[in-house]
Amino acid sequence: MRIWDLHCHLSGVPGLTPEERMGQLLRYADRMGIERLCVYMGMKWSQDPAADDLMKQNDEVLRAITKYPDRTFGFVYVSPKHVATSLAELERCVARGPMVGVKLWVAERCNVPEIDPIIQRAAELKAVIFQHTWYKTMGNYAGESTPAEFAELAKRFPKAPLICGHTGGTWEVGIPTIRDCPNVSVDLAGSDPTAGITEMAVRELGADRVIYGSDSGGRSFASQLAKVHGADISDADKQKIFCDNLRKMMLPILTEKGIKA
Repeated sequence: MRIWDLHCHLSGVPGLTPEERMGQLLRYADRMGIERLCVYMGMKWSQDPAADDLMKQNDEVLRAITKYPDRTFGFVYVSPKHVATSLAELERCVARGPMVGVKLWVAERCNVPEIDPIIQRAAELKAVIFQHTWYKTMGNYAGESTPAEFAELAKRFPKAPLICGHTGGTWEVGIPTIRDCPNVSVDLAGSDPTAGITEMAVRELGADRVIYGSDSGGRSFASQLAKVHGADISDADKQKIFCDNLRKMMLPILTEKGIKA
């Protein structure tokens, strides 16, 4: 099967430079038969990054993907707390650069109106938009989004290609929360490989809206691949989840940039 990994980071990976860390991630990926990696955020994270930190982290990802252009895709890291910088980074990294997606994390909740110009411009560029979401037992970070808040955003931008990161963590709640948002797919990454997550996502959303990701280097490729390999679904649906759905979502921007994949 072809496997593309939606959800990878430079953080938590051995290496002194972005290039070294990307090379190490790819060595791990090769062991697991993973063809391509989507990478976002730099070597050191901040929950509420300043504008210059966003730029620095994007610079590190640019270095990593430039070293391995045939194996990696970059997503630009942006924040609704820094709209002007985020829009400028979209132009620098996506419109004029090699990146093909957008990453939003936990600085501000995704249903705030300040995020709208970022989503609008990303959609114009055909960039895939990935939003971290979580339902935490002990409470979310102040700016951390839930799937319910993400659903609000999705309904404001019904044609934008959106991905609900981590399926909300508490996936039994997250999956049905975004069910009525047809432009939203779910990311399986970043939690323990609990039995049932993939089956429920396929049952509730259809296999076409489910995407494999690992959250490496915070998680092993093997533990996250197991969510799909071990799922009680057809091989055809596994292929959709492992590669075909993400590739289809990214195809408009890849085609526009002349990237063959």
